Amino acid sequence: PIYTVRVVGLYLGKRKNEVPPHLWAVTETAYRNMLVNKKNQSMLITGESGAGKTENTKKVIAYLAMVATSSKKAGKKVSLEDQIVATNPIMESYGNAKTSRNDNSSRFGKFIRIHFNPAGKLAGCDIQSYLLEKSRITQQQEVERSYHIFYQMLQPYMPELKPKCLLTDDIFDYFFVSQGKVNVESIDDNEELEFTDNAFDVLGFSTDEKWNCYKITAAVMTLGEVHFKQKGRDEQAEPDDYEYAKKAAHLLGVVVDDFMKAFCKPKIKVGAEWVTKGQNVEQATNAVGAIARSTYNLSLIHI
Repeated sequence: PIYTVRVVGLYLGKRKNEVPPHLWAVTETAYRNMLVNKKNQSMLITGESGAGKTENTKKVIAYLAMVATSSKKAGKKVSLEDQIVATNPIMESYGNAKTSRNDNSSRFGKFIRIHFNPAGKLAGCDIQSYLLEKSRITQQQEVERSYHIFYQMLQPYMPELKPKCLLTDDIFDYFFVSQGKVNVESIDDNEELEFTDNAFDVLGFSTDEKWNCYKITAAVMTLGEVHFKQKGRDEQAEPDDYEYAKKAAHLLGVVVDDFMKAFCKPKIKVGAEWVTKGQNVEQATNAVGAIARSTYNLSLIHI
């Protein structure tokens, strides 16, 4: 931190040609142009996998949080600057994964809008997420891993997490997230769970809201164990076992019978009428995967 403050001081108020090349020189130029010209400024951070887009985005946010900090911290437990920085652990847990090239690769697009008041001090922030790699939620290659949050869920930092989310102790009990690597040497999942949980608190999530996030995540994992069987000679699918179906339904807050009926015999609208459509085992299984991907995608967007 002391080193960071010293380097920030070197670039504060300087033109790009006055100091050595640095990401903060670009950020400082954009910040000063906003103050002087009174116009919105944009920074496009792009590059191939592993180039450092995620890390540099974090540095841009950290720089602005330091140079544009508001002095109105009195009486506040958590400052706005702390909250803006705290978005990173959550976004990374839910949107970053190990790929063949990068252990912490961002698998979604982010549009981050930081708001300033007329004095140039931080006034707010909003983040739009888009194009999440949804296929990774239900399938991974051998050398890759799904989103970090799935593996954090089974860590010991929060002993109450697994019982509340109806999870076992073994990641291999969950097919959706155990088709590739389950451990990454450069990432301490237990420590990352601590950062994620603390970030929820810093951002002002209520206890219920935080646990709902965890429960939805656990439900996505659990849906991978919902299986079907063929009913007699018909091609109609029916639930093979209700154990995991009941867990998923409980975590999502729905009635298990209605939940499974929606997969086996969904209703579709034909004209002005609703018609029940029979599904075979493959179709019902694919529907479960689709619901898991869509649920996770919506949870990231709403977080």
